[in-house]
This record gives sequence, structure tokens and C-alpha cells, in this order.
Amino acid sequence: MDGSDLPGWPHGVALMQLDEVDSTNDEARRHALSGGQVPIWIAAKRQVKGRGRQGRPWAEADGNLYATLLIHPDMPTGKASLLSFAACLAVAELFEACGGAATLKWPNDALLNGGKAAGVLLEGSGQGASLDWLAIGIGVNLTHAPSDVPGAIHPPTSIFGATGQMVSADDALTRIAASLHRSISVLREDGFGPIRDAWISRAARMGERITARLPGEDITGIFEDVDAEGALVLRTTTGQRHIHAADIYFP
Repeated sequence: MDGSDLPGWPHGVALMQLDEVDSTNDEARRHALSGGQVPIWIAAKRQVKGRGRQGRPWAEADGNLYATLLIHPDMPTGKASLLSFAACLAVAELFEACGGAATLKWPNDALLNGGKAAGVLLEGSGQGASLDWLAIGIGVNLTHAPSDVPGAIHPPTSIFGATGQMVSADDALTRIAASLHRSISVLREDGFGPIRDAWISRAARMGERITARLPGEDITGIFEDVDAEGALVLRTTTGQRHIHAADIYFP
């Protein structure tokens, strides 16, 4: 990736850089509870207790990106989850800047040349109609990917492994931060529509048969759409289903 095309760091957003942390999302939570400055990106050279969705461990390696954006969402709690789509778009744009093929797998996976090279995790806290704070955690395999991940749906990969491009954590974070800053502004001002359109243009397996695994139920159907609330829309033999949370499997 040519560093000359890097965007500028987003105005008004602070940056905390750490050598080591348990997880950048945990540090973001502590920062929020202590009344620290927001918005802020928290990045670490190394994290020792990284995690993904449903508490799954996130493998660590030096040289990869571990970072979390802490914000006051300034939007209803139900809408804040849509920021996962914006975060995945930011990662996809990084992949594309490195010459890779980015596809987005609902709900929050950005795939690089069909492999798993990144993870997005949203965590927040609040009462009533809005969140007090939201942490948007992003991990990207820049140089290294785990060699053995039992049960992995997609083969682990890295930007270097998939494209041959060496990207520093600082450059990757700058690009992601600028993209996510733009998308958050769009979501607040124009709603989910523009984010949804950009996400769907990169959607994996749109129009194809997929399976959504829910607690106690597997639903198989044609991936038709993502609705205005961010739900997966499947056309099944018994009609259309709108699914708000599930693990997705491709045949």
C-alpha cells in the first residue's frame, strides 16, 4: 500500500497508544467509566486477552492491529448496532487499498480473498433509550495469521499473506479511523441507507443459499437483503425471515 494516499487523522478524535493491554475493548470500558476523553481510539502493540463475538478468543501476534474506538453514540440504542456495518466497511476499504478482494459476511465479518483477516466487536453500556458509551473494537491480521483455528469457518489469513503488502499498524489504523469517522457522520446525518448500500455492494453470497444458525434452530434460505434495521433477510420455503442475530454458514 502506498502511504502517500493515506487520509488525515480525523479531527477531534484522540489517540491512546499502549505497548500492552488485556484487550483494547476492556481498556475502552475502563476509560469510559473513569470519565475519560471521548471520542478516542485506543491502540495496543500487543493484547493478551483479546476476544471476538460470543467471547471467542482472538489470536494475538506482534505486528497486527488491535484497536478500539470509544464514542458517545448520540443515537438510539437500537441504531448503535448499525455501527458494526460501518466498521466492517472501514476494514473492507483497507483490504481494497492493499489490492485485496473484500467481501462482507453478515453480521460483522470482513473477508479478504475469502479468508478471515479481521474481527469487529461492539460493546457498550447505558440505560433507557440511549447508550452512555460504545466501544468498537477492530482487530486486523496485518502480517500474521494463526495457523490452526479449530472450527474456523473461513481460513485465517493476513493482509501480507493474501496480498504481499506490508502495512504498519499505524497506517492501517489511520485509514480505518478516517473511514469510520466518515461513516459515523453519514449514519447520524443521513441514516443507515448509504451505509447499507455500500455494505450490500460487497456482501458475500447475496442471492445464494446460506444457513443461519440460531440457538436451537437452523434456518436455510436465499440471502435476499439486509433490512433497514440491519437484519438479515432470508427467503425460505415457509416465507421471508428477518434474522437479527445468528452465525452464518455457507454450503
